[in-house]
Amino acid sequence: MELSQINPLINYLVSQAETLGLSLSSDDALLMVRHFCMVIEKNEQINLTRITDPHDAIVRHYIDSLLFVKVLEDSHCLSAYLSNSPRFLDLGTGAGFPGIPFSIVTEMDGLLIDSITKKIHAVREFIVNLGLDSRISALSIRAEDLARCSAASFDLVLVRAVAKLSILIEYASPLLKPNGLLVSSKAHIEANELVHAESVAQLCGMKLVSRETYDLPHSSGHRELICFMKTEEATVSLPRKPGMAVHRPL
Repeated sequence: MELSQINPLINYLVSQAETLGLSLSSDDALLMVRHFCMVIEKNEQINLTRITDPHDAIVRHYIDSLLFVKVLEDSHCLSAYLSNSPRFLDLGTGAGFPGIPFSIVTEMDGLLIDSITKKIHAVREFIVNLGLDSRISALSIRAEDLARCSAASFDLVLVRAVAKLSILIEYASPLLKPNGLLVSSKAHIEANELVHAESVAQLCGMKLVSRETYDLPHSSGHRELICFMKTEEATVSLPRKPGMAVHRPL
């Protein structure tokens, strides 16, 4: 992408963030635009995104990812994770969303995981080229396997439209520290999904603490950011074997 195209995209990203009440520096916006350029280039080799229009991607990838920053500013559970150098996990990162934009803005340390190895290889390249490798890393691993080697290691688990809430709660519970937060972004959530999720949360030692609703700019989508806190030990043995959360749900 030519320089003449980059500066307008930076300005567009900053202005779209402002519509949500988020103050985004031009330096941070530049990193995100550089990330987008790398994603588009790599997309010619492996399938990372179907959204290739720059302005559409700004809203549907970057502003969407920054909703995780917004909800933590808006929610009363903010204080639960900020102390003692918090660390986040991006579960199912794909091309690096929301983990890369989230870390750029918050400067938080984190781990980005995905079960598809070729995507993680790409994300590692992005992280190094953006100069973010001192605080975030990427790993090809399933959540259940990570929980076996890194139990109770994260203050925050971020998930962007990956699976049903009850499944995400099961994945997140063994990975979270006490008072750690699972924050899931959903385009739509049915009442019965939320009721079942709260039931599973009790088994997993978690409880619903926040539910915030946002609309992306330009009628690009409705988002619900739902936050569960790890409040006690699970009453079921976690993690279970890979695949059980999906095929034999709690």
